[in-house]
Amino acid sequence: MKNKEQIIMKKYTIIKKPNVLDWSLIPKVLIDTQLQDQVVDISATGQVCYDDEALYVRLCAKEKNIRAEYTGPLDAPCEDSCLEFFFCPVPGDNRYFNIEYNPNCCIYLGLASCLNDLVRLIPEIGIPFSPKATRTEDGWEIVYQIPFEFIRRFFPDFSATSGTKIRGNFYKCGDLTIEEHYLCWNMITSNPVSFHRTCDFGVLEFE
Repeated sequence: MKNKEQIIMKKYTIIKKPNVLDWSLIPKVLIDTQLQDQVVDISATGQVCYDDEALYVRLCAKEKNIRAEYTGPLDAPCEDSCLEFFFCPVPGDNRYFNIEYNPNCCIYLGLASCLNDLVRLIPEIGIPFSPKATRTEDGWEIVYQIPFEFIRRFFPDFSATSGTKIRGNFYKCGDLTIEEHYLCWNMITSNPVSFHRTCDFGVLEFE
């Protein structure tokens, strides 16, 4: 792993959603920094765009040996093949949402300022994320939306206005997959590795 002083914080522009959402027009991040000694043939990408109502998220994985065991509201999708998006909705507020999905649309939705105070939320009750998971030729993908109405339940000051910079990171993992793996977009500097450190989040700027 690189020394901390060598780490460059990555930036991603969240563009406005086209009237007809065409993911081929939305910029991608590469979730391809491997965080363990074992080299795996797995990679992923992330895309986010927005309109006046919601964030729209698409995460795609290239993964041959997919594990998809969990389906329940209190299961642990990170033990399966898993794609994750973490973000702090309000500048200067270190609280973040962590959204984790497996290929069955099993979700872990959390709210925290760090791992020690993480609270799990149950999205099946009144939270229309509308997830759709699809198997692809070389892996799988998950597409969902995050309504601003939901974000403002916890962050009343949230505003998706042009030029606003928030913080976030994208992850790919699989604790119990054939090839255990942990990948990220913006480099993680902690040892042991933790996805739940907002100081390791990159910059997400609204177009």
